[in-house]
Amino acid sequence: MDVTDETFYRDVVERSHELPVVVDFWAEWCGPCKALAPVLEGEVAAREGQVVLAKLDVDANPNIAGHYGIRSIPAVKAFRNGQVVSEFVGALSTQAVASFLDALTGPSAGERLLEELREAGDEPELVAALEAGDHERALRQLLDEVESADSARRNRVRELMVAIFEELGQEHPLATSYRRQLAAALY
Repeated sequence: MDVTDETFYRDVVERSHELPVVVDFWAEWCGPCKALAPVLEGEVAAREGQVVLAKLDVDANPNIAGHYGIRSIPAVKAFRNGQVVSEFVGALSTQAVASFLDALTGPSAGERLLEELREAGDEPELVAALEAGDHERALRQLLDEVESADSARRNRVRELMVAIFEELGQEHPLATSYRRQLAAALY
C-alpha cells in the first residue's frame, strides 16, 4: 500500500500494533529503489499476511522522511508496536530481504527472552514483570543488581537488558533511559 505524510500514523504506526509493517522509503528517480521493490513485494507476499508492506515516496512526503532521518534511499524500516525495530539501507539480495523479514515475523526478542527464562526456571521476578508487560519494573530490577553483581552476573544482566531494549525498540523512552543508566553503571 502507498502511504503519505497524512496516512502514515494510521497505516503504519497504528497498524504495527496488529502485525509488523515494513516501510519502503523510495523515489521515482532512484534506480536501486526500483531493483529492491519487486524483491520486497515478493518476499512480503510469500509470508501470506504475516507482515504488511507500505511504500512512501520521499519526494512527495518529505515530513515523514525527515522525521525518520531518511538520508539515503532505498531505506527500509520495520515497525512493531509503534516503534522502529529493524532497518536497512540499500538494495539487498532476495536472501537478505528474506532473512530480514523472517526475523521480523518470528518471535520478538522479548518473546524469545521470556520463553528462555520460563524454560530455565530462572529469574521468577523478571518473568512476572515481563508477563505483566511491565518493562520498566523488569529493567529497574535488573539495573538494581548491576553494581553489586559479580562479573558473570553483570554480563547476564546486560544481556537481559539488551534483549528488553530490542523488544521495546531503539527509540522507546524506556530503552533510551535505561540504556544510559546501564552504561553508567557498567563503566
